Amino acid sequence: MKISVCTPTYNEKENILKLYSEIKKIFEDNNLEYEHVVIDNNSDDGTIEILKDICKKDKNFKVIINQKNYGHIRSPFYGLLQTSGDATILMSSDFQDPVELIPQYIEKWKSGKKIVLGKKATSDETKIFFSLRNLYYKLLNLLSEDDLTLNTTGSGIFDKEVIEELKKIKDPYPYFRGLITELGYKISFISFNQPKRMAGKTKNNIFTLYDIAMLGLVKHSRKPLRFMVLVGFLSSFICFLTGLIYLFYKIIFWNSFSVGVAPIVIGLFLIASIQITLLGLVGEYIGVILLNQKKTPLVVEKERINFN
Repeated sequence: MKISVCTPTYNEKENILKLYSEIKKIFEDNNLEYEHVVIDNNSDDGTIEILKDICKKDKNFKVIINQKNYGHIRSPFYGLLQTSGDATILMSSDFQDPVELIPQYIEKWKSGKKIVLGKKATSDETKIFFSLRNLYYKLLNLLSEDDLTLNTTGSGIFDKEVIEELKKIKDPYPYFRGLITELGYKISFISFNQPKRMAGKTKNNIFTLYDIAMLGLVKHSRKPLRFMVLVGFLSSFICFLTGLIYLFYKIIFWNSFSVGVAPIVIGLFLIASIQITLLGLVGEYIGVILLNQKKTPLVVEKERINFN
């Protein structure tokens, strides 16, 4: 039995050596065969040099260095597909997915579970941010045609059978949490408290979070498109009804009822704002379609070490 651990990195020089040591200790203490695969998004802070030094000392430690930073969606998914174990554990490199989960993942997998995910019961991040995440995932689950997992980070253990199925999916920009739900395997969970990042700066910002949010929405639901049709119909009906009411009042109270331009201006701005919002959503769907048509690779490798 061989277990793979996959950790994506980008500018994690303050965390990677400690992460490597702790993962190595867990597997040695439990006398388990393993490989540790790190996929790096072309770090420029010295992370790559540390990774290469570890590779020289430990043949179980394998590294893929990308030609450029391919982001937080494509690179981890590609790394996951390069593992060779009977099961693969995906973990972040900033210790927000606690390494203590590894033995728990393996035990659940040994009991026959094909997919086991870590689920955030609580978090040390700000309560407002945690609540907003909860609200988003509940809304996404409501709109999605699949029962997406709530409060998961993507960390978990995946049987080799699941990895082989993921390899068949040719998606240049995959929403991983949605894909594993679509596969149809029963998912088990292990609850944990998510700590703050141990060291370094988070790579997430408002744009990356928006990217994940929109990707999850447009990749796994057609309900917003149907909602847009409904909104368009209702808006048209309300505008038509409002126009009839104004016409009726003007005919009945011709001299005393002044329509003015305010209702017209307000109505135009309302309709325009609805159209702009819905057109933006349509644009997101079109963008995903165009991205899939390009059939670009998930990443282009610059170098791989210890895979022979």
